[in-house]
Amino acid sequence: MYRSWRLRYKRPPPGCKQVWRPVHRSPPATVALVVPTMESFNFYVNEASWSDEETEITRKGTGVFLPNLELIQNDQKQEENPVPIDILPDDIHERILACLPLSAIFKASCVCKKWNQIVRSKKFTLNDANFLSEKTWYFMFTSSVEPVGYLYDSGLRKWYNFELPFMVHHTWHIAPSSGLVCFMDDETSKEMYICNPISREYETIKNPPNLGFSVYTALAFSADQSNSKYTISVIRSIQSSVDFLLWDVCIHVYNSNEKTWLTPVMGMTMHGWRPGDVSVICDNVLYIMVFCTRRFDFQNSHGLITYNLDKMESVLREESVITAPCVLTCGRLMSVQGKLVLVGGIGRQDRPGVIKGIGIWVLNGKEWMEISRMPHKFVQGFGELDDVFASSGGGDLIYIQSYGGTALLVYDMDKRQWFWSQRCMMHKKFPLEIFSGFCFEPRLQYL
Repeated sequence: MYRSWRLRYKRPPPGCKQVWRPVHRSPPATVALVVPTMESFNFYVNEASWSDEETEITRKGTGVFLPNLELIQNDQKQEENPVPIDILPDDIHERILACLPLSAIFKASCVCKKWNQIVRSKKFTLNDANFLSEKTWYFMFTSSVEPVGYLYDSGLRKWYNFELPFMVHHTWHIAPSSGLVCFMDDETSKEMYICNPISREYETIKNPPNLGFSVYTALAFSADQSNSKYTISVIRSIQSSVDFLLWDVCIHVYNSNEKTWLTPVMGMTMHGWRPGDVSVICDNVLYIMVFCTRRFDFQNSHGLITYNLDKMESVLREESVITAPCVLTCGRLMSVQGKLVLVGGIGRQDRPGVIKGIGIWVLNGKEWMEISRMPHKFVQGFGELDDVFASSGGGDLIYIQSYGGTALLVYDMDKRQWFWSQRCMMHKKFPLEIFSGFCFEPRLQYL
Protein backbone atom coordinates (compact mmCIF):
# COMPACT_ATOMS: atom_id res chain seq x y z
CA MET A 1 0.00 0.00 0.00
CA TYR A 2 1.08 3.51 -0.61
CA ARG A 3 -0.25 6.83 0.66
CA SER A 4 -1.32 9.69 -1.47
CA TRP A 5 -1.32 13.08 0.28
CA ARG A 6 -3.01 16.09 -1.07
CA LEU A 7 -3.55 19.54 0.48
CA ARG A 8 -7.18 20.52 0.34
CA TYR A 9 -8.46 23.94 1.25
CA LYS A 10 -11.26 23.88 3.83
CA ARG A 11 -13.33 26.99 4.38
CA PRO A 12 -13.09 28.05 8.11
CA PRO A 13 -16.09 29.08 10.21
CA PRO A 14 -16.76 32.82 10.57
CA GLY A 15 -14.23 34.53 12.81
CA CYS A 16 -11.58 31.77 12.56
CA LYS A 17 -8.27 31.69 10.75
CA GLN A 18 -7.72 29.89 7.44
CA VAL A 19 -5.88 26.61 7.86
CA TRP A 20 -4.42 23.95 5.50
CA ARG A 21 -5.02 20.39 6.51
CA PRO A 22 -3.47 17.32 4.91
CA VAL A 23 -6.30 15.01 3.82
CA HIS A 24 -5.55 11.35 3.25
CA ARG A 25 -7.15 9.84 0.17
CA SER A 26 -7.01 6.10 -0.44
CA PRO A 27 -5.74 5.19 -3.88
CA PRO A 28 -8.19 3.46 -6.19
CA ALA A 29 -7.82 -0.19 -7.08
CA THR A 30 -5.00 -0.66 -9.56
CA VAL A 31 -6.08 -1.69 -13.09
CA ALA A 32 -3.46 -3.47 -15.16
CA LEU A 33 -3.68 -3.92 -18.92
CA VAL A 34 -2.16 -7.19 -20.03
CA VAL A 35 -1.31 -7.33 -23.75
CA PRO A 36 0.33 -10.49 -25.04
CA THR A 37 3.07 -9.84 -27.56
CA MET A 38 2.64 -11.35 -31.05
CA GLU A 39 5.84 -10.23 -32.72
CA SER A 40 7.58 -13.60 -32.69
CA PHE A 41 4.55 -15.86 -32.38
CA ASN A 42 4.53 -18.49 -35.13
CA PHE A 43 1.82 -21.12 -35.25
CA TYR A 44 2.30 -24.53 -36.82
CA VAL A 45 -0.44 -27.01 -37.53
CA ASN A 46 0.71 -29.96 -39.64
CA GLU A 47 3.83 -27.88 -40.31
CA ALA A 48 1.77 -24.99 -41.77
CA SER A 49 2.93 -21.56 -40.72
CA TRP A 50 0.53 -18.89 -39.56
CA SER A 51 2.42 -15.77 -38.60
CA ASP A 52 2.19 -12.01 -38.87
CA GLU A 53 5.00 -9.70 -39.83
CA GLU A 54 4.08 -6.87 -37.47
CA THR A 55 2.58 -6.53 -34.01
CA GLU A 56 -1.14 -7.22 -34.09
CA ILE A 57 -2.11 -4.09 -32.18
CA THR A 58 -0.60 -1.84 -34.86
CA ARG A 59 -2.94 -3.26 -37.50
CA LYS A 60 -6.04 -1.31 -38.46
CA GLY A 61 -9.36 -2.79 -39.43
CA THR A 62 -8.54 -6.28 -38.23
CA GLY A 63 -11.28 -6.47 -35.61
CA VAL A 64 -11.14 -9.91 -34.09
CA PHE A 65 -7.38 -10.24 -34.41
CA LEU A 66 -6.53 -7.49 -31.95
CA PRO A 67 -4.86 -9.07 -28.92
CA ASN A 68 -7.09 -10.19 -26.12
CA LEU A 69 -7.25 -7.21 -23.80
CA GLU A 70 -7.77 -8.38 -20.24
CA LEU A 71 -8.64 -6.02 -17.39
CA ILE A 72 -7.31 -7.29 -14.06
CA GLN A 73 -8.32 -5.56 -10.84
CA ASN A 74 -5.63 -5.86 -8.24
CA ASP A 75 -6.96 -5.85 -4.72
CA GLN A 76 -4.69 -7.06 -1.94
CA LYS A 77 -7.61 -7.95 0.22
CA GLN A 78 -9.04 -10.39 -2.33
CA GLU A 79 -7.42 -13.38 -3.97
CA GLU A 80 -8.65 -14.94 -7.22
CA ASN A 81 -8.99 -18.67 -7.47
CA PRO A 82 -8.35 -19.74 -11.07
CA VAL A 83 -10.76 -22.29 -12.51
CA PRO A 84 -9.20 -24.88 -14.87
CA ILE A 85 -10.79 -24.99 -18.31
CA ASP A 86 -10.46 -28.77 -18.45
CA ILE A 87 -13.55 -29.19 -16.31
CA LEU A 88 -15.73 -28.14 -19.26
CA PRO A 89 -17.12 -30.96 -21.41
CA ASP A 90 -15.77 -31.49 -24.92
CA ASP A 91 -18.92 -30.23 -26.65
CA ILE A 92 -18.52 -26.87 -24.89
CA HIS A 93 -14.92 -26.69 -26.10
CA GLU A 94 -16.10 -27.41 -29.64
CA ARG A 95 -18.73 -24.68 -29.47
CA ILE A 96 -16.13 -22.21 -28.20
CA LEU A 97 -13.70 -23.05 -31.00
CA ALA A 98 -16.45 -23.01 -33.62
CA CYS A 99 -17.12 -19.34 -32.84
CA LEU A 100 -13.58 -18.34 -33.85
CA PRO A 101 -12.38 -17.36 -37.32
CA LEU A 102 -10.55 -20.13 -39.14
CA SER A 103 -7.06 -18.68 -38.70
CA ALA A 104 -7.77 -18.17 -34.98
CA ILE A 105 -8.81 -21.83 -34.74
CA PHE A 106 -5.36 -22.88 -35.85
CA LYS A 107 -3.81 -20.54 -33.32
CA ALA A 108 -6.10 -21.92 -30.60
CA SER A 109 -4.99 -25.46 -31.44
CA CYS A 110 -1.54 -24.52 -30.12
CA VAL A 111 -2.90 -23.50 -26.69
CA CYS A 112 -3.32 -26.98 -25.21
CA LYS A 113 -3.42 -30.63 -26.14
CA LYS A 114 -7.20 -30.86 -25.77
CA TRP A 115 -7.89 -28.08 -28.26
CA ASN A 116 -5.36 -29.53 -30.67
CA GLN A 117 -7.15 -32.89 -30.57
CA ILE A 118 -10.54 -31.25 -31.09
CA VAL A 119 -9.39 -29.22 -34.10
CA ARG A 120 -7.86 -32.33 -35.69
CA SER A 121 -10.87 -34.53 -34.95
CA LYS A 122 -13.08 -35.68 -37.81
CA LYS A 123 -16.23 -34.60 -36.00
CA PHE A 124 -15.03 -31.02 -35.76
CA THR A 125 -13.79 -30.78 -39.36
CA LEU A 126 -17.00 -32.23 -40.80
CA ASN A 127 -19.01 -29.49 -39.08
CA ASP A 128 -16.83 -26.65 -40.30
CA ALA A 129 -19.48 -25.57 -42.80
CA ASN A 130 -21.52 -24.30 -39.87
CA PHE A 131 -19.01 -21.65 -38.84
CA LEU A 132 -16.88 -20.88 -41.90
CA SER A 133 -17.84 -17.91 -44.02
CA GLU A 134 -18.26 -18.04 -47.78
CA LYS A 135 -15.44 -15.54 -48.25
CA THR A 136 -12.67 -17.03 -50.31
CA TRP A 137 -9.00 -16.58 -49.45
CA TYR A 138 -6.20 -15.73 -51.87
CA PHE A 139 -2.73 -17.24 -51.96
CA MET A 140 -0.04 -15.11 -53.66
CA PHE A 141 3.34 -16.54 -54.63
CA THR A 142 6.28 -15.83 -56.91
CA SER A 143 9.13 -17.70 -58.58
CA SER A 144 11.07 -19.02 -55.61
CA VAL A 145 13.11 -22.00 -54.51
CA GLU A 146 10.74 -22.56 -51.59
CA PRO A 147 6.96 -23.20 -51.57
CA VAL A 148 6.23 -20.05 -49.58
CA GLY A 149 3.92 -17.13 -50.16
CA TYR A 150 1.30 -14.94 -48.50
CA LEU A 151 -2.25 -15.94 -47.69
CA TYR A 152 -4.98 -13.28 -47.68
CA ASP A 153 -7.99 -13.66 -45.37
CA SER A 154 -10.66 -11.60 -47.13
CA GLY A 155 -13.05 -11.73 -44.18
CA LEU A 156 -10.60 -10.10 -41.76
CA ARG A 157 -8.56 -8.42 -44.53
CA LYS A 158 -5.22 -9.71 -43.24
CA TRP A 159 -2.16 -11.32 -44.81
CA TYR A 160 -0.30 -14.29 -43.29
CA ASN A 161 2.97 -15.99 -44.08
CA PHE A 162 2.05 -19.37 -45.49
CA GLU A 163 3.73 -22.42 -46.95
CA LEU A 164 2.40 -25.08 -49.30
CA PRO A 165 3.45 -28.72 -48.84
CA PHE A 166 5.19 -28.76 -52.26
CA MET A 167 6.78 -26.40 -54.75
CA VAL A 168 4.49 -24.46 -57.10
CA HIS A 169 5.60 -22.46 -60.14
CA HIS A 170 3.66 -19.77 -61.96
CA THR A 171 3.78 -21.87 -65.16
CA TRP A 172 1.73 -24.64 -63.50
CA HIS A 173 -1.95 -25.16 -64.24
CA ILE A 174 -3.99 -24.42 -61.10
CA ALA A 175 -7.72 -25.01 -60.65
CA PRO A 176 -9.55 -24.53 -57.29
CA SER A 177 -12.97 -25.84 -56.25
CA SER A 178 -14.78 -26.15 -52.88
CA GLY A 179 -11.75 -25.88 -50.64
CA LEU A 180 -9.52 -28.11 -52.79
CA VAL A 181 -6.97 -27.05 -55.38
CA CYS A 182 -5.66 -29.09 -58.30
CA PHE A 183 -2.05 -28.45 -59.39
CA MET A 184 -0.57 -29.81 -62.61
CA ASP A 185 2.95 -29.44 -63.97
CA ASP A 186 2.66 -30.59 -67.55
CA GLU A 187 6.24 -29.77 -68.51
CA THR A 188 8.76 -31.26 -66.06
CA SER A 189 6.63 -33.58 -63.92
CA LYS A 190 4.27 -36.42 -64.74
CA GLU A 191 2.17 -35.95 -61.62
CA MET A 192 -0.57 -33.67 -60.37
CA TYR A 193 -1.67 -32.84 -56.83
CA ILE A 194 -5.09 -32.52 -55.21
CA CYS A 195 -4.50 -30.43 -52.09
CA ASN A 196 -6.30 -28.69 -49.25
CA PRO A 197 -4.02 -25.69 -48.58
CA ILE A 198 -5.47 -25.14 -45.10
CA SER A 199 -4.96 -28.64 -43.70
CA ARG A 200 -1.99 -29.32 -46.04
CA GLU A 201 -3.41 -32.73 -46.93
CA TYR A 202 -2.84 -33.80 -50.52
CA GLU A 203 -2.74 -36.79 -52.80
CA THR A 204 -0.73 -37.45 -55.94
CA ILE A 205 -2.25 -38.49 -59.25
CA LYS A 206 -0.44 -39.48 -62.40
CA ASN A 207 -0.97 -37.21 -65.36
CA PRO A 208 -3.11 -38.63 -68.18
CA PRO A 209 -1.14 -40.21 -71.01
CA ASN A 210 -0.04 -37.76 -73.66
CA LEU A 211 -0.88 -39.38 -76.98
CA GLY A 212 1.18 -36.87 -78.90
CA PHE A 213 3.02 -33.60 -78.60
CA SER A 214 0.33 -31.21 -77.37
CA VAL A 215 0.84 -27.56 -78.14
CA TYR A 216 -1.74 -26.29 -75.63
CA THR A 217 -3.02 -27.86 -72.41
CA ALA A 218 -5.91 -26.74 -70.18
CA LEU A 219 -6.92 -27.98 -66.72
CA ALA A 220 -10.39 -27.95 -65.14
CA PHE A 221 -11.34 -29.22 -61.69
CA SER A 222 -14.61 -29.60 -59.79
CA ALA A 223 -15.02 -30.97 -56.24
CA ASP A 224 -18.26 -32.21 -54.68
CA GLN A 225 -17.74 -32.18 -50.91
CA SER A 226 -21.23 -33.52 -50.15
CA ASN A 227 -20.62 -36.70 -52.16
CA SER A 228 -16.86 -36.88 -51.40
CA LYS A 229 -15.78 -36.93 -55.03
CA TYR A 230 -14.13 -34.72 -57.60
CA THR A 231 -13.67 -34.51 -61.36
CA ILE A 232 -10.53 -33.55 -63.26
CA SER A 233 -10.47 -32.65 -66.92
CA VAL A 234 -7.37 -32.16 -69.07
CA ILE A 235 -7.77 -30.75 -72.59
CA ARG A 236 -4.94 -31.14 -75.07
CA SER A 237 -4.74 -29.43 -78.47
CA ILE A 238 -2.58 -30.70 -81.30
CA GLN A 239 -2.14 -29.14 -84.73
CA SER A 240 -3.53 -31.76 -87.10
CA SER A 241 -1.55 -30.78 -90.21
CA VAL A 242 0.55 -28.05 -91.71
CA ASP A 243 -2.68 -26.12 -92.06
CA PHE A 244 -2.82 -23.81 -89.07
CA LEU A 245 -6.64 -23.75 -89.25
CA LEU A 246 -7.11 -27.42 -88.28
CA TRP A 247 -6.64 -28.55 -84.68
CA ASP A 248 -7.29 -31.91 -83.04
CA VAL A 249 -8.79 -31.85 -79.53
CA CYS A 250 -8.42 -34.58 -76.90
CA ILE A 251 -10.31 -34.54 -73.57
CA HIS A 252 -9.19 -36.64 -70.56
CA VAL A 253 -11.56 -37.06 -67.59
CA TYR A 254 -10.56 -38.49 -64.19
CA ASN A 255 -13.08 -40.36 -62.03
CA SER A 256 -12.16 -40.05 -58.34
CA ASN A 257 -14.47 -42.89 -57.27
CA GLU A 258 -12.69 -45.39 -59.49
CA LYS A 259 -9.30 -43.66 -59.19
CA THR A 260 -8.72 -43.96 -62.92
CA TRP A 261 -8.65 -41.88 -66.08
CA LEU A 262 -11.53 -42.65 -68.39
CA THR A 263 -10.98 -43.43 -72.05
CA PRO A 264 -9.99 -40.11 -73.65
CA VAL A 265 -12.39 -38.45 -76.05
CA MET A 266 -10.47 -38.11 -79.31
CA GLY A 267 -10.99 -37.58 -82.98
CA MET A 268 -12.51 -34.10 -82.65
CA THR A 269 -11.16 -31.61 -85.16
CA MET A 270 -11.86 -27.90 -85.12
CA HIS A 271 -11.59 -25.64 -88.14
CA GLY A 272 -10.74 -21.99 -87.63
CA TRP A 273 -10.59 -22.28 -83.82
CA ARG A 274 -8.12 -23.83 -81.41
CA PRO A 275 -8.41 -24.50 -77.65
CA GLY A 276 -5.93 -22.72 -75.40
CA ASP A 277 -4.97 -23.11 -71.73
CA VAL A 278 -8.17 -21.79 -70.10
CA SER A 279 -11.10 -24.01 -69.06
CA VAL A 280 -13.50 -24.48 -66.15
CA ILE A 281 -16.23 -26.87 -64.97
CA CYS A 282 -19.53 -25.23 -64.05
CA ASP A 283 -22.67 -27.23 -63.25
CA ASN A 284 -20.95 -30.36 -64.59
CA VAL A 285 -20.40 -28.74 -67.97
CA LEU A 286 -16.85 -28.26 -69.23
CA TYR A 287 -16.26 -24.85 -70.82
CA ILE A 288 -13.15 -24.45 -72.98
CA MET A 289 -11.91 -21.10 -74.23
CA VAL A 290 -10.95 -21.17 -77.92
CA PHE A 291 -9.08 -18.70 -80.11
CA CYS A 292 -9.72 -17.79 -83.71
CA THR A 293 -6.98 -18.96 -86.11
CA ARG A 294 -8.22 -16.95 -89.08
CA ARG A 295 -6.20 -13.86 -89.78
CA PHE A 296 -7.58 -10.34 -89.41
CA ASP A 297 -10.69 -11.56 -87.59
CA PHE A 298 -10.28 -9.45 -84.48
CA GLN A 299 -13.93 -9.10 -83.53
CA ASN A 300 -14.37 -12.83 -82.76
CA SER A 301 -10.88 -13.70 -81.61
CA HIS A 302 -12.14 -15.43 -78.42
CA GLY A 303 -14.97 -17.86 -77.85
CA LEU A 304 -16.26 -20.87 -75.89
CA ILE A 305 -17.03 -24.48 -76.63
CA THR A 306 -18.80 -26.84 -74.24
CA TYR A 307 -18.55 -30.50 -73.23
CA ASN A 308 -21.28 -32.09 -71.11
CA LEU A 309 -19.60 -34.39 -68.59
CA ASP A 310 -22.87 -36.21 -67.81
CA LYS A 311 -23.85 -37.04 -71.38
CA MET A 312 -20.30 -36.99 -72.76
CA GLU A 313 -21.44 -34.67 -75.54
CA SER A 314 -19.29 -31.98 -77.08
CA VAL A 315 -20.00 -29.03 -79.32
CA LEU A 316 -16.97 -28.35 -81.50
CA ARG A 317 -18.65 -27.03 -84.61
CA GLU A 318 -17.69 -23.56 -85.72
CA GLU A 319 -21.28 -22.34 -85.75
CA SER A 320 -21.70 -23.47 -82.12
CA VAL A 321 -18.87 -21.36 -80.72
CA ILE A 322 -20.07 -18.80 -78.18
CA THR A 323 -18.14 -15.70 -79.18
CA ALA A 324 -16.68 -13.21 -76.72
CA PRO A 325 -18.73 -10.14 -75.78
CA CYS A 326 -16.10 -7.77 -77.23
CA VAL A 327 -12.52 -7.63 -78.45
CA LEU A 328 -10.44 -9.30 -75.75
CA THR A 329 -6.70 -9.40 -75.17
CA CYS A 330 -7.04 -12.36 -72.77
CA GLY A 331 -9.70 -14.13 -70.73
CA ARG A 332 -10.08 -16.05 -67.48
CA LEU A 333 -12.99 -18.41 -66.76
CA MET A 334 -14.33 -19.22 -63.30
CA SER A 335 -17.41 -20.52 -61.53
CA VAL A 336 -18.82 -17.93 -59.11
CA GLN A 337 -22.17 -18.38 -57.33
CA GLY A 338 -22.96 -21.29 -59.64
CA LYS A 339 -22.58 -19.13 -62.76
CA LEU A 340 -19.94 -19.07 -65.48
CA VAL A 341 -17.99 -15.82 -65.19
CA LEU A 342 -15.57 -14.35 -67.71
CA VAL A 343 -12.92 -11.83 -66.65
CA GLY A 344 -11.27 -10.41 -69.74
CA GLY A 345 -8.88 -7.72 -70.81
CA ILE A 346 -10.66 -5.30 -73.14
CA GLY A 347 -8.67 -4.53 -76.27
CA ARG A 348 -8.84 -1.57 -78.59
CA GLN A 349 -10.63 -1.83 -81.91
CA ASP A 350 -7.67 -0.47 -83.86
CA ARG A 351 -5.03 -2.29 -81.76
CA PRO A 352 -6.60 -5.49 -80.37
CA GLY A 353 -3.45 -6.54 -78.55
CA VAL A 354 -3.35 -3.41 -76.38
CA ILE A 355 -5.39 -3.57 -73.19
CA LYS A 356 -7.47 -0.57 -72.17
CA GLY A 357 -9.41 -2.06 -69.26
CA ILE A 358 -10.85 -5.18 -67.64
CA GLY A 359 -14.46 -6.32 -67.69
CA ILE A 360 -16.58 -8.97 -65.98
CA TRP A 361 -19.37 -10.87 -67.75
CA VAL A 362 -21.78 -13.69 -66.80
CA LEU A 363 -22.99 -16.23 -69.35
CA ASN A 364 -26.78 -16.36 -69.60
CA GLY A 365 -27.66 -19.15 -71.99
CA LYS A 366 -25.50 -18.26 -74.98
CA GLU A 367 -25.44 -14.53 -74.34
CA TRP A 368 -22.93 -12.59 -72.27
CA MET A 369 -24.29 -10.15 -69.72
CA GLU A 370 -21.89 -7.46 -68.56
CA ILE A 371 -21.67 -7.14 -64.79
CA SER A 372 -19.03 -4.46 -64.35
CA ARG A 373 -15.97 -2.81 -65.83
CA MET A 374 -12.96 -1.90 -63.76
CA PRO A 375 -12.99 1.85 -63.05
CA HIS A 376 -10.16 3.80 -64.61
CA LYS A 377 -8.66 4.75 -61.23
CA PHE A 378 -8.16 1.07 -60.43
CA VAL A 379 -6.66 0.36 -63.84
CA GLN A 380 -4.11 3.10 -63.16
CA GLY A 381 -3.38 1.54 -59.76
CA PHE A 382 -1.91 -1.53 -61.43
CA GLY A 383 0.82 0.57 -63.02
CA GLU A 384 2.10 -1.10 -66.17
CA LEU A 385 -0.81 -3.50 -66.66
CA ASP A 386 -0.03 -5.73 -69.62
CA ASP A 387 -2.35 -8.11 -71.45
CA VAL A 388 -1.95 -10.96 -68.94
CA PHE A 389 -3.10 -11.18 -65.34
CA ALA A 390 -4.11 -13.78 -62.79
CA SER A 391 -7.78 -13.93 -61.87
CA SER A 392 -9.88 -16.42 -59.95
CA GLY A 393 -13.12 -16.28 -58.05
CA GLY A 394 -15.38 -18.12 -55.66
CA GLY A 395 -18.17 -17.46 -53.19
CA ASP A 396 -19.03 -13.85 -53.95
CA LEU A 397 -15.53 -12.45 -54.63
CA ILE A 398 -13.41 -12.14 -57.77
CA TYR A 399 -9.67 -11.45 -57.47
CA ILE A 400 -7.55 -9.77 -60.15
CA GLN A 401 -3.77 -9.53 -59.88
CA SER A 402 -1.28 -8.31 -62.45
CA TYR A 403 1.63 -10.67 -63.09
CA GLY A 404 3.98 -7.70 -62.72
CA GLY A 405 3.23 -6.78 -59.10
CA THR A 406 1.57 -7.65 -55.81
CA ALA A 407 -1.41 -5.29 -56.05
CA LEU A 408 -4.60 -7.33 -55.54
CA LEU A 409 -7.97 -5.96 -56.62
CA VAL A 410 -11.23 -7.50 -55.40
CA TYR A 411 -14.71 -7.29 -56.87
CA ASP A 412 -17.73 -8.17 -54.70
CA MET A 413 -20.45 -9.76 -56.85
CA ASP A 414 -23.19 -9.17 -54.26
CA LYS A 415 -22.38 -5.54 -53.43
CA ARG A 416 -21.15 -4.71 -56.96
CA GLN A 417 -18.13 -2.94 -55.49
CA TRP A 418 -14.44 -2.73 -56.39
CA PHE A 419 -11.84 -2.37 -53.65
CA TRP A 420 -8.17 -3.03 -52.99
CA SER A 421 -7.04 -5.70 -50.59
CA GLN A 422 -4.77 -4.82 -47.73
CA ARG A 423 -1.23 -4.21 -48.95
CA CYS A 424 0.74 -7.44 -49.28
CA MET A 425 4.17 -7.53 -47.63
CA MET A 426 5.74 -9.39 -50.56
CA HIS A 427 8.28 -7.24 -52.39
CA LYS A 428 9.73 -7.33 -55.89
CA LYS A 429 13.34 -8.52 -55.84
CA PHE A 430 14.18 -7.99 -59.50
CA PRO A 431 12.46 -6.08 -62.36
CA LEU A 432 11.19 -9.09 -64.33
CA GLU A 433 9.91 -11.04 -61.35
CA ILE A 434 6.48 -12.62 -61.97
CA PHE A 435 3.75 -12.89 -59.34
CA SER A 436 0.69 -15.10 -59.48
CA GLY A 437 -1.98 -16.51 -57.22
CA PHE A 438 -5.30 -18.29 -56.82
CA CYS A 439 -8.27 -18.19 -54.48
CA PHE A 440 -9.99 -21.04 -52.65
CA GLU A 441 -12.63 -21.63 -50.01
CA PRO A 442 -11.03 -22.20 -46.57
CA ARG A 443 -12.06 -25.56 -45.19
CA LEU A 444 -10.73 -27.92 -42.55
CA GLN A 445 -11.70 -31.27 -44.03
CA TYR A 446 -10.11 -32.79 -47.12
CA LEU A 447 -13.06 -34.72 -48.58
